[in-house]
Amino acid sequence: MHRIALPSIGTAKAWRETARAFLAARVQPEQIIWGDHAAAPDLFGDAGLPPAGGPVSVPRSFVAMAETAVWHSDPERFARLYAFLWRLKDAPRLMTDRGDGDLARLRQMEKNVRRCQHKMKAFVRFREIGAADAARRSFAAWFEPSHHTVEPTADFFVRRFSDMDWRILTPDVSAIFEQGELSFQEGHTKPDLPEDAGEALWITYFQNIFNPARLMVKAMQTEMPRKYWKNMPEAAFIPRMIAEAPARARAMAEAAPTLPPARMAQVQAQLASHASAWDGPAEELPKAIRACTRCPLHCHATQAVPGEGPGDADLMVVGEQPGDMEDLSGRPFIGPAGQMFDRIAAEVGLNRDAAYVTNAVKHFKFTPRGKRRIHQRPETSEIDHCRWWLDAEIAQVRPKLILAMGATAAQSLTGNGARILSRRGKIETGPEGRPVLLTLHPSYLLRISDPAMRESARAQLRQDLMAAEGMTQSEGQSLGKVTAKAPPAGMPGR
Repeated sequence: MHRIALPSIGTAKAWRETARAFLAARVQPEQIIWGDHAAAPDLFGDAGLPPAGGPVSVPRSFVAMAETAVWHSDPERFARLYAFLWRLKDAPRLMTDRGDGDLARLRQMEKNVRRCQHKMKAFVRFREIGAADAARRSFAAWFEPSHHTVEPTADFFVRRFSDMDWRILTPDVSAIFEQGELSFQEGHTKPDLPEDAGEALWITYFQNIFNPARLMVKAMQTEMPRKYWKNMPEAAFIPRMIAEAPARARAMAEAAPTLPPARMAQVQAQLASHASAWDGPAEELPKAIRACTRCPLHCHATQAVPGEGPGDADLMVVGEQPGDMEDLSGRPFIGPAGQMFDRIAAEVGLNRDAAYVTNAVKHFKFTPRGKRRIHQRPETSEIDHCRWWLDAEIAQVRPKLILAMGATAAQSLTGNGARILSRRGKIETGPEGRPVLLTLHPSYLLRISDPAMRESARAQLRQDLMAAEGMTQSEGQSLGKVTAKAPPAGMPGR
């Protein structure tokens, strides 16, 4: 039995090197007791590493996930990562299995850590502690993160505040940046920081940008959880601002300009019907889509199917509409066409979990034929009605590139759904000037009966997915990216 206590500083590197040694020596997960520096010793374990074994290789997507998930506060994080790594050595494709419970747990841990990093970037409040005549200004902040995110987030503060000295003190690990050098220390108790003259200016600004007419307390607390308020000087004014919001909103309404002439009502109605103005909180968008009754398609479909994926994805994949399986499950791209997309995406190293996947039309349009439901192509009016939701998804995700698969997606995004075979592989302009890469829909491949034509279409779709991966990922930084070699001349890629 091996017992490993990992340090609180440099944890990611220490776990990676230790896990590599255990994996090379073929040490099973149940033979290792993982812990951190604060864990109590185990009576039946030893602290030794196994003898060196042969080289090991794991998918880059796992390495990227582990580099983040290892900072989670779960005391079982090291054991969970190694247990999944042990399974991964015999099943490399496990990283793409969205039904695997262990992978889902690790992905959630990864998401929680990234969210904690985001909150740290937003809610750290510095106070000046240096002398007025010092060569470099000096600041300090006290922060209480939910996870061990100080070390992986410190580089953000180095880039942003490189011209001054600062320290971020936490109960776990503290980051110290002095004279251009970054270092880490064990945790501190909460210091008694001095008052900062700049706080009054910041609080004045904070109060003046508050819009009482758009107050949504639950949404605000979701983005700014109460646990962080005690260390944020502006939070002391939030209760009063909430209490005064109704009276201020009424005053704003009374001071609003008069209504436009009656003849403008028709013009305004036309503009409203074509504009996507949904602006609710991000977490409410899927619920709003599922409740959609904007067109008659909702009368027969089981449910509307919203998009799925990271809220800040660089790549958005837009298909036509949900199919039979998607309509029943409520998730996009899980039917035959979605499975073919997954296979071809895996071949070129495009990580679907890193992309936001959605459809131009959110309800399944079909014709009953016995016990089967036969797909029907959406009409222009139905595409236009659903453009409301697609615009809202694009506005929230703000992708670097949109991949439009098929004529319906092309029509919704570019206004033109014709001649897809001649336009595929080209970049066109989409909403708000965003680049749209046109390609074939995987269902088109499923309908081709001629083997040679089907292989040619598959090679074209594969080429477009490879282009999309290259446009959205910096060189050498693609999560789960593999080297995709072009097929020999005359041979279609598979």
